[in-house]
Amino acid sequence: MKNLLVLLGPTGVGKTELSLQLAEHFNSPIINADSRQIYKDIEIGTAAPTAEELARVKHYFVHTLGLEEYYSAAEYEKDVLTLLSELFKVHDTIVLSGGSMMYIDAVTKGIDDIPTVDEETRSIIRDRFEKEGLEPLLAELKLLDPQYYEIVDKRNHKRVVHALEICYMTGKTYTSFRTNTLKERPFRIVKFGLMREREQLFARINARVDQMMRDGLLDEVKRVAHLRHLNSLNTVGYKELFKVLDGEWELPMAVERIKKNTRVYAKKQMTWYKHDADIYWLNADDMNTQEMLKAIEDEIIIA
Repeated sequence: MKNLLVLLGPTGVGKTELSLQLAEHFNSPIINADSRQIYKDIEIGTAAPTAEELARVKHYFVHTLGLEEYYSAAEYEKDVLTLLSELFKVHDTIVLSGGSMMYIDAVTKGIDDIPTVDEETRSIIRDRFEKEGLEPLLAELKLLDPQYYEIVDKRNHKRVVHALEICYMTGKTYTSFRTNTLKERPFRIVKFGLMREREQLFARINARVDQMMRDGLLDEVKRVAHLRHLNSLNTVGYKELFKVLDGEWELPMAVERIKKNTRVYAKKQMTWYKHDADIYWLNADDMNTQEMLKAIEDEIIIA
Protein backbone atom coordinates (compact mmCIF):
# COMPACT_ATOMS: atom_id res chain seq x y z
CA MET A 1 0.00 0.00 0.00
CA LYS A 2 1.25 3.47 -0.91
CA ASN A 3 1.18 6.18 1.76
CA LEU A 4 0.46 9.88 1.48
CA LEU A 5 1.96 11.42 4.62
CA VAL A 6 0.28 14.77 5.25
CA LEU A 7 1.96 17.25 7.59
CA LEU A 8 -0.25 20.17 8.53
CA GLY A 9 -0.56 22.80 11.23
CA PRO A 10 -0.98 26.52 11.76
CA THR A 11 1.27 29.08 10.15
CA GLY A 12 4.55 29.58 11.99
CA VAL A 13 4.41 26.31 13.90
CA GLY A 14 7.55 24.85 12.29
CA LYS A 15 6.33 22.56 9.52
CA THR A 16 9.12 23.39 7.07
CA GLU A 17 12.07 21.79 8.87
CA LEU A 18 10.07 18.73 9.95
CA SER A 19 8.78 18.23 6.40
CA LEU A 20 12.35 18.34 5.08
CA GLN A 21 13.51 15.72 7.56
CA LEU A 22 10.48 13.56 6.83
CA ALA A 23 11.16 13.74 3.12
CA GLU A 24 14.82 12.83 3.65
CA HIS A 25 13.85 10.00 6.00
CA PHE A 26 11.38 8.47 3.53
CA ASN A 27 13.37 9.42 0.42
CA SER A 28 10.37 11.42 -0.77
CA PRO A 29 9.83 14.71 -2.55
CA ILE A 30 7.61 17.31 -0.90
CA ILE A 31 4.29 18.37 -2.37
CA ASN A 32 3.56 21.88 -1.18
CA ALA A 33 0.05 22.58 0.16
CA ASP A 34 0.36 26.32 0.67
CA SER A 35 -1.87 28.27 -1.70
CA ARG A 36 0.42 31.32 -1.75
CA GLN A 37 3.82 29.66 -1.99
CA ILE A 38 2.68 28.36 -5.38
CA TYR A 39 3.20 31.86 -6.78
CA LYS A 40 6.45 33.40 -7.96
CA ASP A 41 7.90 36.73 -6.77
CA ILE A 42 6.43 36.71 -3.23
CA GLU A 43 8.90 34.43 -1.48
CA ILE A 44 9.48 36.52 1.65
CA GLY A 45 5.90 37.28 2.59
CA THR A 46 4.75 33.70 2.05
CA ALA A 47 7.67 32.16 3.98
CA ALA A 48 8.39 30.01 0.92
CA PRO A 49 11.19 27.43 1.08
CA THR A 50 14.62 28.99 0.65
CA ALA A 51 17.04 28.08 -2.13
CA GLU A 52 18.94 25.91 0.35
CA GLU A 53 15.76 24.08 1.40
CA LEU A 54 14.72 23.57 -2.21
CA ALA A 55 18.17 22.12 -2.87
CA ARG A 56 17.84 19.64 0.01
CA VAL A 57 14.60 18.06 -1.22
CA LYS A 58 12.70 18.14 -4.50
CA HIS A 59 9.57 20.32 -4.10
CA TYR A 60 6.45 20.48 -6.23
CA PHE A 61 3.99 23.41 -6.41
CA VAL A 62 6.49 26.02 -5.21
CA HIS A 63 7.05 29.13 -7.38
CA THR A 64 5.00 27.50 -10.12
CA LEU A 65 2.54 30.24 -11.14
CA GLY A 66 2.73 33.88 -12.10
CA LEU A 67 0.85 36.25 -9.82
CA GLU A 68 -1.74 36.94 -12.50
CA GLU A 69 -2.65 33.27 -12.99
CA TYR A 70 -5.88 31.96 -11.52
CA TYR A 71 -5.69 28.71 -9.56
CA SER A 72 -8.29 26.90 -7.49
CA ALA A 73 -8.47 24.08 -4.97
CA ALA A 74 -10.23 22.01 -7.63
CA GLU A 75 -7.31 22.45 -10.03
CA TYR A 76 -4.89 21.65 -7.23
CA GLU A 77 -6.76 18.42 -6.48
CA LYS A 78 -6.58 17.33 -10.12
CA ASP A 79 -2.92 18.31 -10.53
CA VAL A 80 -1.75 16.64 -7.30
CA LEU A 81 -3.59 13.40 -8.01
CA THR A 82 -2.01 13.28 -11.47
CA LEU A 83 1.42 13.89 -9.96
CA LEU A 84 0.90 11.25 -7.25
CA SER A 85 0.02 8.63 -9.83
CA GLU A 86 3.52 9.12 -11.27
CA LEU A 87 5.43 9.55 -8.01
CA PHE A 88 3.96 6.41 -6.46
CA LYS A 89 5.55 4.39 -9.25
CA VAL A 90 8.92 5.01 -7.62
CA HIS A 91 8.06 5.99 -4.01
CA ASP A 92 6.13 4.12 -1.33
CA THR A 93 5.60 7.21 0.82
CA ILE A 94 5.07 10.78 -0.35
CA VAL A 95 5.13 13.85 1.91
CA LEU A 96 2.53 16.57 1.42
CA SER A 97 3.00 19.57 3.69
CA GLY A 98 1.33 22.92 4.17
CA GLY A 99 -1.29 24.93 5.97
CA SER A 100 -3.92 25.70 3.33
CA MET A 101 -6.94 23.86 4.65
CA MET A 102 -8.90 23.77 1.40
CA TYR A 103 -5.92 22.42 -0.54
CA ILE A 104 -5.32 19.62 1.96
CA ASP A 105 -9.01 18.70 2.04
CA ALA A 106 -9.11 18.75 -1.77
CA VAL A 107 -6.44 16.04 -1.96
CA THR A 108 -7.40 13.96 1.07
CA LYS A 109 -11.20 14.17 0.91
CA GLY A 110 -11.97 15.53 -2.52
CA ILE A 111 -14.00 18.63 -3.21
CA ASP A 112 -17.23 19.02 -5.08
CA ASP A 113 -17.14 19.24 -8.86
CA ILE A 114 -17.91 22.94 -9.00
CA PRO A 115 -17.42 24.50 -12.45
CA THR A 116 -14.38 26.69 -13.05
CA VAL A 117 -15.52 30.29 -13.33
CA ASP A 118 -14.81 31.94 -16.68
CA GLU A 119 -12.85 35.18 -16.79
CA GLU A 120 -15.78 37.29 -17.99
CA THR A 121 -17.97 36.30 -15.05
CA ARG A 122 -15.10 36.72 -12.60
CA SER A 123 -14.42 40.22 -13.92
CA ILE A 124 -18.08 41.24 -13.65
CA ILE A 125 -18.47 40.15 -10.03
CA ARG A 126 -15.04 41.46 -9.02
CA ASP A 127 -15.84 44.89 -10.48
CA ARG A 128 -19.15 44.95 -8.63
CA PHE A 129 -17.45 44.09 -5.36
CA GLU A 130 -14.85 46.82 -5.83
CA LYS A 131 -17.49 49.46 -6.71
CA GLU A 132 -20.41 48.45 -4.48
CA GLY A 133 -18.83 46.60 -1.58
CA LEU A 134 -20.02 43.40 0.07
CA GLU A 135 -23.53 44.25 1.28
CA PRO A 136 -25.26 44.42 -2.16
CA LEU A 137 -23.63 41.12 -3.13
CA LEU A 138 -24.88 39.50 0.07
CA ALA A 139 -28.40 40.74 -0.64
CA GLU A 140 -28.25 39.26 -4.13
CA LEU A 141 -26.89 35.95 -2.84
CA LYS A 142 -29.82 35.79 -0.42
CA LEU A 143 -32.18 36.02 -3.40
CA LEU A 144 -30.31 33.63 -5.71
CA ASP A 145 -29.24 30.99 -3.17
CA PRO A 146 -30.96 31.49 0.21
CA GLN A 147 -29.75 28.10 1.45
CA TYR A 148 -26.07 28.98 1.04
CA TYR A 149 -26.70 32.50 2.31
CA GLU A 150 -27.77 31.04 5.65
CA ILE A 151 -24.46 29.24 6.22
CA VAL A 152 -21.83 31.34 4.43
CA ASP A 153 -19.37 33.41 6.47
CA LYS A 154 -20.85 36.81 5.63
CA ARG A 155 -17.55 38.58 6.36
CA ASN A 156 -15.63 36.40 3.90
CA HIS A 157 -16.00 38.25 0.63
CA LYS A 158 -14.16 35.57 -1.35
CA ARG A 159 -16.78 32.94 -0.53
CA VAL A 160 -19.67 35.31 -1.21
CA VAL A 161 -18.16 36.40 -4.51
CA HIS A 162 -17.41 32.83 -5.60
CA ALA A 163 -20.95 31.67 -4.84
CA LEU A 164 -22.36 34.52 -6.91
CA GLU A 165 -19.96 33.73 -9.75
CA ILE A 166 -21.33 30.19 -9.89
CA CYS A 167 -24.93 31.41 -9.76
CA TYR A 168 -24.31 33.87 -12.60
CA MET A 169 -22.35 31.48 -14.80
CA THR A 170 -24.49 28.34 -14.46
CA GLY A 171 -27.94 29.67 -13.72
CA LYS A 172 -28.04 27.24 -10.78
CA THR A 173 -27.54 27.70 -7.07
CA TYR A 174 -24.10 27.25 -5.58
CA THR A 175 -25.73 24.88 -3.09
CA SER A 176 -26.69 22.49 -5.89
CA PHE A 177 -23.01 21.76 -6.54
CA ARG A 178 -22.08 21.18 -2.89
CA THR A 179 -22.54 17.46 -2.17
CA ASN A 180 -19.71 17.04 0.40
CA THR A 181 -19.15 13.47 -0.81
CA LEU A 182 -15.93 11.89 0.45
CA LYS A 183 -13.94 10.59 -2.52
CA GLU A 184 -12.03 7.33 -2.41
CA ARG A 185 -8.27 7.47 -3.00
CA PRO A 186 -6.09 4.60 -4.27
CA PHE A 187 -3.55 5.19 -1.48
CA ARG A 188 -3.53 5.38 2.30
CA ILE A 189 -3.66 8.86 3.83
CA VAL A 190 -1.99 9.47 7.20
CA LYS A 191 -2.31 12.98 8.63
CA PHE A 192 -0.05 14.53 11.24
CA GLY A 193 -0.64 17.91 12.81
CA LEU A 194 2.13 19.95 14.40
CA MET A 195 1.05 22.02 17.39
CA ARG A 196 2.52 24.31 20.03
CA GLU A 197 1.16 26.08 23.07
CA ARG A 198 -0.62 29.25 22.00
CA GLU A 199 1.85 31.63 23.66
CA GLN A 200 4.79 29.86 22.02
CA LEU A 201 3.09 29.81 18.61
CA PHE A 202 2.22 33.50 18.78
CA ALA A 203 5.78 34.38 19.84
CA ARG A 204 7.11 32.46 16.82
CA ILE A 205 4.67 34.27 14.53
CA ASN A 206 5.72 37.69 15.86
CA ALA A 207 9.41 36.82 15.50
CA ARG A 208 8.89 35.54 11.96
CA VAL A 209 7.18 38.77 10.89
CA ASP A 210 10.10 40.77 12.29
CA GLN A 211 12.49 38.53 10.34
CA MET A 212 10.46 39.00 7.15
CA MET A 213 10.81 42.75 7.53
CA ARG A 214 14.58 42.42 8.00
CA ASP A 215 14.71 40.17 4.94
CA GLY A 216 13.14 42.87 2.77
CA LEU A 217 9.38 42.29 2.79
CA LEU A 218 8.63 45.96 2.21
CA ASP A 219 10.78 46.01 -0.91
CA GLU A 220 9.08 42.83 -2.13
CA VAL A 221 5.69 44.49 -1.64
CA LYS A 222 6.85 47.56 -3.58
CA ARG A 223 7.89 45.33 -6.50
CA VAL A 224 4.41 43.80 -6.83
CA ALA A 225 2.29 46.79 -5.78
CA HIS A 226 1.10 47.40 -9.35
CA LEU A 227 -0.60 43.97 -9.19
CA ARG A 228 -2.37 44.54 -5.88
CA HIS A 229 -5.81 43.94 -7.44
CA LEU A 230 -4.95 40.27 -8.02
CA ASN A 231 -6.30 37.55 -5.74
CA SER A 232 -2.79 36.14 -5.30
CA LEU A 233 -1.86 39.29 -3.34
CA ASN A 234 -5.03 39.41 -1.26
CA THR A 235 -3.17 38.00 1.70
CA VAL A 236 -1.72 38.96 5.07
CA GLY A 237 1.49 40.94 4.84
CA TYR A 238 0.80 42.46 1.46
CA LYS A 239 -2.56 44.05 2.24
CA GLU A 240 -1.18 45.84 5.29
CA LEU A 241 1.97 47.12 3.57
CA PHE A 242 -0.02 48.38 0.58
CA LYS A 243 -1.60 50.79 3.09
CA VAL A 244 1.87 52.00 4.02
CA LEU A 245 2.65 52.65 0.37
CA ASP A 246 -0.64 54.55 0.07
CA GLY A 247 0.23 56.71 3.06
CA GLU A 248 -2.71 55.42 5.12
CA TRP A 249 -0.63 53.69 7.82
CA GLU A 250 2.76 54.18 9.39
CA LEU A 251 5.13 51.23 9.01
CA PRO A 252 5.23 50.22 12.72
CA MET A 253 1.43 50.07 12.81
CA ALA A 254 1.35 47.92 9.67
CA VAL A 255 3.89 45.49 11.10
CA GLU A 256 1.80 45.06 14.25
CA ARG A 257 -1.29 44.48 12.13
CA ILE A 258 0.54 41.83 10.13
CA LYS A 259 1.41 40.04 13.36
CA LYS A 260 -2.16 40.31 14.66
CA ASN A 261 -3.76 39.17 11.40
CA THR A 262 -1.34 36.26 11.14
CA ARG A 263 -2.26 35.18 14.66
CA VAL A 264 -5.95 35.41 13.74
CA TYR A 265 -5.32 33.24 10.68
CA ALA A 266 -3.49 30.66 12.81
CA LYS A 267 -6.50 30.45 15.12
CA LYS A 268 -8.80 29.93 12.12
CA GLN A 269 -6.57 27.11 10.93
CA MET A 270 -6.70 25.38 14.32
CA THR A 271 -10.50 25.72 14.41
CA TRP A 272 -10.70 24.07 10.99
CA TYR A 273 -8.40 21.23 12.03
CA LYS A 274 -10.46 20.48 15.14
CA HIS A 275 -13.21 19.13 12.90
CA ASP A 276 -10.89 16.46 11.46
CA ALA A 277 -10.70 13.45 13.77
CA ASP A 278 -8.15 11.70 11.51
CA ILE A 279 -5.25 13.98 12.47
CA TYR A 280 -2.53 12.57 14.77
CA TRP A 281 -1.20 15.53 16.75
CA LEU A 282 2.46 16.09 17.64
CA ASN A 283 3.41 18.73 20.23
CA ALA A 284 6.59 20.47 19.11
CA ASP A 285 6.98 21.98 22.58
CA ASP A 286 7.33 18.52 24.15
CA MET A 287 9.06 16.48 21.42
CA ASN A 288 12.28 16.97 19.52
CA THR A 289 12.50 16.26 15.81
CA GLN A 290 13.83 12.73 16.20
CA GLU A 291 11.00 11.84 18.56
CA MET A 292 8.47 13.19 16.10
CA LEU A 293 10.06 11.27 13.22
CA LYS A 294 9.87 8.05 15.22
CA ALA A 295 6.26 8.68 16.20
CA ILE A 296 5.34 9.27 12.55
CA GLU A 297 7.18 6.20 11.33
CA ASP A 298 5.57 4.03 14.02
CA GLU A 299 2.11 5.32 13.13
CA ILE A 300 2.60 4.62 9.44
CA ILE A 301 3.73 1.08 10.19
CA ILE A 302 0.78 0.45 12.50
CA ALA A 303 -1.88 2.20 10.41
